[in-house]
Amino acid sequence: MPIHFTPEEMQARKDRAAAAIAGAGLDALLVFKQESMYWLTGYDTFGFSMFQCMVVTADRHITLLTRAPDRGTALYTSDVCDLRIWVDVEGMNPAIDLKAVLDDLGLADSRVGIELDSYGLKASNWRLVEAQLDGYLTWTDASTLIQELRRTKSPAELAYVRRAAELADDAWDEAVRLTAGGVNEAEILAAMQGAVFLGGGDYAGNELIIGSGPGALMVRYTSGRRTLDPDDQLTLEWCGVQRRYHAAMMRTILVGDPDPVQVDMHRACEEALLACEAAIAPGSTMGDVFTAHADVLDAAGYRKHRLNACGYGMGAVYAPVWTDWPMIYEGNPLAFEADQTYFLHMILLDLDDQRAMTLGHTVVVTDGGCERLSRSNLDLVMA
Repeated sequence: MPIHFTPEEMQARKDRAAAAIAGAGLDALLVFKQESMYWLTGYDTFGFSMFQCMVVTADRHITLLTRAPDRGTALYTSDVCDLRIWVDVEGMNPAIDLKAVLDDLGLADSRVGIELDSYGLKASNWRLVEAQLDGYLTWTDASTLIQELRRTKSPAELAYVRRAAELADDAWDEAVRLTAGGVNEAEILAAMQGAVFLGGGDYAGNELIIGSGPGALMVRYTSGRRTLDPDDQLTLEWCGVQRRYHAAMMRTILVGDPDPVQVDMHRACEEALLACEAAIAPGSTMGDVFTAHADVLDAAGYRKHRLNACGYGMGAVYAPVWTDWPMIYEGNPLAFEADQTYFLHMILLDLDDQRAMTLGHTVVVTDGGCERLSRSNLDLVMA
């Protein structure tokens, strides 16, 4: 399978990464985030559950150290030319193999950055790496270096996000078609995931979230399926995914006779979502958008039931979650920039009376504001 971007775009990414590494006063970056590896080279795997590291130098050399099962994956999906394998054997310490790579690249006594904030670097593995680096070179936490470069999307990346949003809408159409009293959650979930796959999409970074009855307040995937009651509530949170790029949506459907309080909760969520969209523009901050969300929901009397964040970045991400950096929360000073993508979610959870209401979708920041990527309207669905 070819890399999903042109050679020119991939080279431009490497050039930007090398410039960022040098600009940070570093000789190299030890990459442990699978998202970073994918963005830099196309390398596409879940093999990062075991030890692997991509060494990127300031002069644009890239070396991948991984296990034998991912040798073929790296050759098939990426443009990595320097590929090293550490061997599974009793008493193995792949950090020793990593140090040998650093020796080969002339990085002794150098200054390197490390992606410490990564699912791909378990604490137990970090202790092995730290022991090898102690006295060998100087290191610093550079977890956000590639992360910052990934945040603004290229036209090709935006095309994948737009297609992912179409797939998310397709999944929503299936949910609306099927939801009714007496229907099992499994049927709805299978149809939603099937719509993404049939449209050429991928698995999401975490499970599609579905919950009815009391499970509608979980906003997390939990094991076990339930059949909808004649009067019920169903909360769904899901992603369309194309070439690993995600576009999330979120909705709560009311089944049977609608609860007037939940109808009002939906009204408040819709007003808050529109306020958030209106607050997004290049130069506005994450904190500004959170305040727009909070002001509406608090004024409607739902302060107790709202959450402390109302969205986060969307991008090419890997398990265990599809959440990408950054998070939209109170006081976050980080500014929006054009061609960035975000999931906005309005969530009200009344744990006392067991009422849920949610509403959310993905947007792209434009030069003058933001564009909603979903074709679906914001109307409350009552099945």
